[in-house]
Amino acid sequence: MDKFPSYIQVNSPLEFTRLVCALERAPRVSFLHEHKGTKVLSVQMDLLKQSPVIYYTPIENFSHYLCYGFKSGKEESLMVDSTIDNSKMYSPIVKIKSLPQSLKPSPDNNPEKYQPIELDDLGSLAKLSYGFEEAPFPLFAFPFKGEWLLGVFLNFNEDGDSYFCYVVLKEEPVKPFLKHTTTNSSEPILVDNTSEHGYSYIKIVKLHETHPLVNYDQIQN
Repeated sequence: MDKFPSYIQVNSPLEFTRLVCALERAPRVSFLHEHKGTKVLSVQMDLLKQSPVIYYTPIENFSHYLCYGFKSGKEESLMVDSTIDNSKMYSPIVKIKSLPQSLKPSPDNNPEKYQPIELDDLGSLAKLSYGFEEAPFPLFAFPFKGEWLLGVFLNFNEDGDSYFCYVVLKEEPVKPFLKHTTTNSSEPILVDNTSEHGYSYIKIVKLHETHPLVNYDQIQN
């Protein structure tokens, strides 16, 4: 059976830039192509039962690199022609002339789903990042039934189910990083930047709408 990809829109080009650049040892490559008649930047972040899970953002203007950095403590995302500023991070933009059929979404696709696991608090969510030598996984945030879910997509066994481990937030998260520490018992908090030393950080990527690949039938009301 063909494994068609799922395309999931993030909330803005800044969210996409954070996804491919922030806290990464080496920024991910961004792919420029058409999706439903619109130019988009995309990146594959997962395989769900061999089906690609691709996140994207529509864009109006593009250049050679997606540039990410901070200005006055706030994130900044720019399209640039070169990587001359060493204080910034850069995602190379690869222009795809035509996608193969295997990377085009199918309207008849009935994708596999992530199985939800609700966690008790943000501290438990942050602890899932322990032991990762590379950059910690991104957390994804999206609305669901008047609240917000914030969580991570994980596969504990390559041949088994994939899971969405999440916490429920009463309000939309407005800050892009979760700051936490192992040196004391303080609870993780949401912050604007990663400038404070002595802490670990996990980036948060906000989606345009509710994630389509979670098995919501398994979520208790």
